[in-house]
Amino acid sequence: MPKVPDAPTKILIFDSGVGGLTVYREVAAARPDAAYVYVADDAGFPYGNQPEAALIARIVSVIGKAIAAHAPDLVVVACNTASTLALKELRARYSVPFVGTVPAIKPACAQSASKRIAVLGTQSTVSREYTRALIREFAAGCEVGLVGSSHLATYAEAELGGAPVADAAIKAEIARCFVIADGRRTDTVVLACTHYPLLTERFLKLAPWPVDWLDPAPAIARRVAELIGQRPPGAPAKLQIAFTSGRTPPPALAKALAGFGF
Repeated sequence: MPKVPDAPTKILIFDSGVGGLTVYREVAAARPDAAYVYVADDAGFPYGNQPEAALIARIVSVIGKAIAAHAPDLVVVACNTASTLALKELRARYSVPFVGTVPAIKPACAQSASKRIAVLGTQSTVSREYTRALIREFAAGCEVGLVGSSHLATYAEAELGGAPVADAAIKAEIARCFVIADGRRTDTVVLACTHYPLLTERFLKLAPWPVDWLDPAPAIARRVAELIGQRPPGAPAKLQIAFTSGRTPPPALAKALAGFGF
């Protein structure tokens, strides 16, 4: 069906869970004139330790169904694992523009004073060749530590759902980011999972020394704004959120989602 001429731009944001809300927040600030559909593949969460072939097939299928249902003007894959795995296949399969999420290694190395950074992501993201290729291309002269976490994404989901996680559990997951060697210590940590900015306040509290926690969401928002020129808004944008499990969010999560505007 042809779009109504004055209809707002529709942006689909996809993640394995609620982590992509950190990206949605920045994109919505950059493009307040747009309408948003947020798709959380909670039925497939977590992605970090699943077989690659099965996960690619799932991501392509879920996003394909969302494109068919909502006819977005642009899709943001607000998930490092999904982007590093399936972005090429998605772009080959569907004509809608895609903006992916990849570890912010280039800006981290450019801004680091000590030239010692850490990339904190899921086990899947930090072990992928895509991530190692970014290091080879952009990290010359910079020591990069890859720190895979099996639990932080789940902790972030729990925190947003009203179930706080113990300090000791989070501290154990980030401990390997902090390295002192050759007179230099880590000064920048790349948050290579969109769930992790949900825990930034906890990271700041538990870090053994101050570092810059690099969130990719502002850069993603800038890219979205570049790809879609400003369009005068029509009717007030309606926000939609869909969980692939079909669940209704429990009260604590519903309250948190309301804080994001849903």
